[in-house]
Amino acid sequence: MRRAAFALVLLLAALPTGVRGQRPALEVVLPAAGALGEEGPAVRATNVLGERKVRDLLRNGFPARLHFRVELWTTGGTFNSRLRATEWDVVLRRDALRDRFDAVRVAGDSVTQLGSFDQFNDVVAELERPYRPRITGEKGRGRQYYNVTLELEMMSVSDLDEVERWLRGEFRPAVRGKRNPGTALGRGARTLLVRLLGGESRTIETRSRTFRP
Repeated sequence: MRRAAFALVLLLAALPTGVRGQRPALEVVLPAAGALGEEGPAVRATNVLGERKVRDLLRNGFPARLHFRVELWTTGGTFNSRLRATEWDVVLRRDALRDRFDAVRVAGDSVTQLGSFDQFNDVVAELERPYRPRITGEKGRGRQYYNVTLELEMMSVSDLDEVERWLRGEFRPAVRGKRNPGTALGRGARTLLVRLLGGESRTIETRSRTFRP
């Protein structure tokens, strides 16, 4: 166990620091005026995997979890009021044996295979496609807006086995955080990853313009 922990420290220390390119961003586009009460917004994340540290961790076998949350708010009165919310996850990992990147989307109890890709740029292009969650504006509730957040998490070594189980259909513990606390190695790995990535830069938030369904 100690040898494994030491090897992990050496791996993380050896990763190139890289340079920052374009900053990660979230886009939220409202549906056409006539569909505001029938369709949800189109949500798109860009440059989330652009940082070299993140790419290096992915290529070295650490899965990435992108957690999206969309909240519908109404304005007016003294305080804004949240009407409802929805959330989903996108999990990406590299299969070293096949040298391919696998990605899936988990929304509630629905799992959608986004594909298996030879090239990193191809999986990035797939992840940056707009996604329209099922959260529509409410008629008769005044002016409203969507607030969208995205959290990027590099999953620790202790999660890798659960990711394999998740890819075979046992996805809930790995995706939703209901996992065993893990060994000291797993907890130490998570601490190192958080420090390496810089936790404060891994959450992105944006909001739409206000609208009336």
